[in-house]
Amino acid sequence: MKPSHLRKLIKPIESAYSEMFSGRVYRVGEGAVSVRNHSGTAQHTVIGVHGFLENHCYFTEAYESPNTELILLTCSNYHIPVNGVTPELPLWLEDIDELEGTVAYDAEILNQAIGHLPTTDRIRVHGHSRGGAVILEAIARKPELYRDVEIVLEAPALPQGRIHALVTMMLEPVSHGMWPWVVRLINSAPSSVYGQTFFGRMNPRKKLLLGKLFYATRDHLTIVRNLEDVLDWMEHTSTDVYQHISHGSFLIPGIDRILDRAAMVASAQENGGRMAIIETQSPSHFITLDDVSWLPDLTALDPIGDAG
Repeated sequence: MKPSHLRKLIKPIESAYSEMFSGRVYRVGEGAVSVRNHSGTAQHTVIGVHGFLENHCYFTEAYESPNTELILLTCSNYHIPVNGVTPELPLWLEDIDELEGTVAYDAEILNQAIGHLPTTDRIRVHGHSRGGAVILEAIARKPELYRDVEIVLEAPALPQGRIHALVTMMLEPVSHGMWPWVVRLINSAPSSVYGQTFFGRMNPRKKLLLGKLFYATRDHLTIVRNLEDVLDWMEHTSTDVYQHISHGSFLIPGIDRILDRAAMVASAQENGGRMAIIETQSPSHFITLDDVSWLPDLTALDPIGDAG
């Protein structure tokens, strides 16, 4: 990368979105892990891994039960979207020997989180979009941590997957040095210019979260690195990784103009029957924000005879 491009890309991006949060936030390398307080005795643990240019608030309204222990990743070089909490360094922290902003780095954050934080043995790991790639990479690195874990991959970036042709067409003329200009252009344009095409029908929660996408990272370099790295990961990762999953679900959108839906389904079909493929009628890439009812019931984690 040219030095002139690098100087433009490392210019900081100010955080523009956060929500009140009750719990603890742990800094893990260049990322973070947040553990929400729960008022009841925890029955289940859910670990959420957000997608490209998103933040962990993507999952908070989907898992509101007072009996759900919610653990939320903030991927490397992303802003931590919380108010009122001072991040702390955990005693279990391990150094991460990967390049920040990559699937590999964020997989290491996830493995530290799942290895030290859940207090129940009924665990779901839920990843959206790029978060799906992070989860699969984490499983490939430490499959023993996921032996009895339910995996939910929502509109995921998968081995042998691709981005949608519309996104490819938009990205082809964009050089590294153009990214700060592109981001400013997108942020200054009304969301109606591009929102309906890529985000589908809007609702208040989608509008709130998706309206600040290009403020999620701490710099423009992370945007470029996230994108180039996940494309490389999809191209070069084998579907053999599915053999390490015991059970779970792929949630496939009815319409997806971010990732190539056909390639997503083709990859999911290589899972060897370990995971259900749920083809939803969601009108966009953002299934949880469109209709939370598409998520599998958490009571599926309960032993037989112990549901509810």
